[in-house]
Amino acid sequence: MKQRSYKQVDVFTAVPYLGNPLAVVLDGSDLSDAEMQHFAHWINLSETTFLTPPSPEAAARGADYQVRIFTPTIELPFAGHPTLGSCHAWLQAGGTPQHSDSIVQECRVGLVKIRRDGTRLAFAAPPLTRSDPAPALLARVAAALGLKTHQILAAQVLDNGPVFLGLLLDSPQTVLELTPNHLSLKNLGQKVGVACIEQAQSASNLIARSNREARAFGPRSEALEASMEVRAFAAAMGVNEDPVTGSLNAALAQWLIADGHAPSTYLASQGSCLGRDGQVHIEQDAQGQIWVGGNSVTCVEGQANL
Repeated sequence: MKQRSYKQVDVFTAVPYLGNPLAVVLDGSDLSDAEMQHFAHWINLSETTFLTPPSPEAAARGADYQVRIFTPTIELPFAGHPTLGSCHAWLQAGGTPQHSDSIVQECRVGLVKIRRDGTRLAFAAPPLTRSDPAPALLARVAAALGLKTHQILAAQVLDNGPVFLGLLLDSPQTVLELTPNHLSLKNLGQKVGVACIEQAQSASNLIARSNREARAFGPRSEALEASMEVRAFAAAMGVNEDPVTGSLNAALAQWLIADGHAPSTYLASQGSCLGRDGQVHIEQDAQGQIWVGGNSVTCVEGQANL
């Protein structure tokens, strides 16, 4: 064992303890996979990350560092809040990116670009594969969530590394009042993300409002009010409900914007049912790339014996 610099970072919030916590080991270069997994299991946060130098191949393509992402039970190829939180911790610890306005992270899903806008970081949503869910799976998930058929407006299986069954629901109240049977979801082995556009407004109304706010405040202003409510249920990976989920929000944005359910710029709220106030900033740029952004704040700093 040796002492390694360690941080706990709260992600998707500028206020400590209102976002999604992340454990970051700043030097994991000589740890085995089993040692990383054991530490993540002991920390027992939704994710723990270990930073190492990028592989030579990735460094040649612009990568600044490599991150390994572990839940208490498995390794993930990609996850959103660990991406932003790890980048925040790396920069705070003195990491110097190859480019002043962006950082490139290597992870199991490949290279992920992260841009800086003041104190806020945003990652480029990785490629998404999506498909219609099997009717039997959708029915069983709806039953586990206590949903009626008319409350589900649309559904897709969303895969950007993590795989979620995404459900667009009929009202924010439906989203917030869900009391899932987590054991049933765990037995199904299916992570589920639910979302609702505020007041079930039409996409055209949301786009008009988004454009007005963009003209008044700029596309990434805090003045933009939350227009989407999101919850994530992940009993299948040992977390009944995740406070704020970057990968899910990325996948939802790619799906809902492409299908005309959401505007190209919006603010998603997640975590209120857990006493959190996660804020996820979504923006689609002129090239069609979805950016998923949020603030991060360091809550704990010290040394871990590993």
